[in-house]
Amino acid sequence: MTDREHLSRRAVLQTVAGTGVASVAGCSALESESDDAASTVEGDRAAELAQRFAPTLYFDRAEPWFPTDPRPYTSEQDGETVVNGFDAFDGYHERMTDGEPPAPTVFYHVVEYEQSPLAVVQFWFYSAFDQFTTNFHWHDWEVLHVFVDTETDDPQLYVASSHSRKVPNNEFLDPDPEMVPRILSELGSHSSALSVNDARDRFTRLPEGDRFADITNSAVETIEDLAEIPVAYGLPRDEGSRLPYLVPEYEGAPLYEHERLPSVSREDLVPERLTLRSFDSLSAPPTDLPTRETGLVFQHTDRGEADPDIEYDLVSSSELEHIADFTGPQLSFEFAVPQFAEDAVAGHITTTGAPWDQPRYDNPAADISEPNHRAALAERYDAIGAPAEIRTVVASLSEAVSNDDAPENEGLTTEDTAVESVALLESDPEAVPTFAGLAVVQDVPAGEHRFTVNGAGVAPHSESVSVPETGDAEGPTRAGVDGEVPLVARENATRLEVDPSGADSDLTDLAVEDDFAGRLYDAPLSEPDAVYVHGGGAYTTEVRDRDDEIGAFRVNPDPAADVAARIEQPRTGKASLASFLVDIAAETRQAVLDEMDDDDNNDDSPGNGGGSENAIQGLERALAAVVEAARRATERAEAGDRGNADKQLQTVADRLQRVAARIEDASDDLSDPLSNAARRRLEQADRRAEQAQAADKL
Repeated sequence: MTDREHLSRRAVLQTVAGTGVASVAGCSALESESDDAASTVEGDRAAELAQRFAPTLYFDRAEPWFPTDPRPYTSEQDGETVVNGFDAFDGYHERMTDGEPPAPTVFYHVVEYEQSPLAVVQFWFYSAFDQFTTNFHWHDWEVLHVFVDTETDDPQLYVASSHSRKVPNNEFLDPDPEMVPRILSELGSHSSALSVNDARDRFTRLPEGDRFADITNSAVETIEDLAEIPVAYGLPRDEGSRLPYLVPEYEGAPLYEHERLPSVSREDLVPERLTLRSFDSLSAPPTDLPTRETGLVFQHTDRGEADPDIEYDLVSSSELEHIADFTGPQLSFEFAVPQFAEDAVAGHITTTGAPWDQPRYDNPAADISEPNHRAALAERYDAIGAPAEIRTVVASLSEAVSNDDAPENEGLTTEDTAVESVALLESDPEAVPTFAGLAVVQDVPAGEHRFTVNGAGVAPHSESVSVPETGDAEGPTRAGVDGEVPLVARENATRLEVDPSGADSDLTDLAVEDDFAGRLYDAPLSEPDAVYVHGGGAYTTEVRDRDDEIGAFRVNPDPAADVAARIEQPRTGKASLASFLVDIAAETRQAVLDEMDDDDNNDDSPGNGGGSENAIQGLERALAAVVEAARRATERAEAGDRGNADKQLQTVADRLQRVAARIEDASDDLSDPLSNAARRRLEQADRRAEQAQAADKL
């Protein structure tokens, strides 16, 4: 079984319940009760704590930028000491000889909460550059926080930073006091995954046999697909995921071509075998991206746990605090945001600046992203405030693919995606990477947002999400349909457009269902919207208005078309639903007629026997009767004749029951795909007939 199969969001049987932590319920320490002030620990005591917990660092075989000392790259700017991005990037590679990393260094900072036995040892790792799939930036600071009880001398909590404050960190409560902490650094981005069990150079998200997990983050029990997966960034390429990297550009050219980087070449970046020039350069998600392999191992002198390739210096961060800033121009890449006009492009960068200017430098508890970990420390130490509710948006990504049980190009299913994507709230310029197919955006402002997901070889997905003012007692805000967002490979993607401005009522919601895969899109609707759908599906598009009236439209896209359909005048009420019944019954009748014609051309087919032929003909006639009754219901509703419209809709409902019986009579003689499709369309028709009868609006 592959690592990816272990993480299947529908197949995982082991849960994190055994760790004794509760599920996430929309809360986090990022808006917690205030913590007591902490003071800096200096001198020998700080050095001793740092030496005791100095971590072993494991890097990817393809890693270009290792932790180093930024002081050789300082310069004066406007009377302040800064580190310029060009200087650090070029200088680092100029100093690298025969692949030997220059000045391997880890910086430490120790604080102690006042009137409390709780201290925190911070290990700061500086890299000259960050190249990833969600952003690029000059300079990169990552941190490991080790919370220590100074009375027992035991570590209480590890917090390893993961990309940004929007992404849940990798955390472990109550680690083994005898074990040296280990960090598995993510290629290019240097996000820090923890390794605290016997598999030293591998990240373990879930317990495996006698091996415990490397994190104690909890799950999101309110979403079925997430209920058993700890919500932490982890280390995707070590967990079986494919993670495509992008090439940084500046002023319209690859960064390594810039005249201020004479010591940097293409070979000094993440290798080409792992990179793409853009997400939309592929027609389908890549399948040949390599997963992680362990490369260099860094260790502090005389740590004794491993045989390191590199021994790093351990230096107090106070020796860097004279540096006012780490600077450099913004780098960006195209991030497609699907809008009705299809013309929005945004650039994204995340950089944290100098560590000593960040709140977590003086108060490391500010970096605890798992609410149950903060709650545990708050129970043990009065200095730590209890967690408070905040707002989080979550989604589980999948991929829409053809369904073998459906007629060709008329039905889909969804499966786990093996390629990680990026997610973005357009209200926030910070894109976040997915992990294990999950998109989690923390600390989201209340209000209306546009949630967008983009990935290599897939059409971008975008939808409106409404985040409540207070944390949701039922859990985080779920994007997609019950927290699932199906993506479509670009080669199969076609666009479904809906313009509510032409509607006859004030529309509020839009949903799209496939006959076999079910509901694939469900989001608020207030302005023209475009949804990418798979060209091989058969869809029911539903709109809902402010009076809770419903309209439905049948969409059968041409797989070769760029646009599946444009619904420019969506309407709600009896006429809309009755017209939909005409379309779906006529579509199914035509499929039966086509199969009858095929049978007539094949003397050996089962449809050429008397009884079976009569059964199929009976089904065709029953569907024709539904078409006729639904057409009359549509005409009566459009004419304002409520009484006769309802009578005809009751006739439709009665005739649909006859269709159900005819499907069963003919099921042995119809092809399996058509029989399956007929049953599913009948379920859809029954539901829409009930809605039509219940509708107040004509």
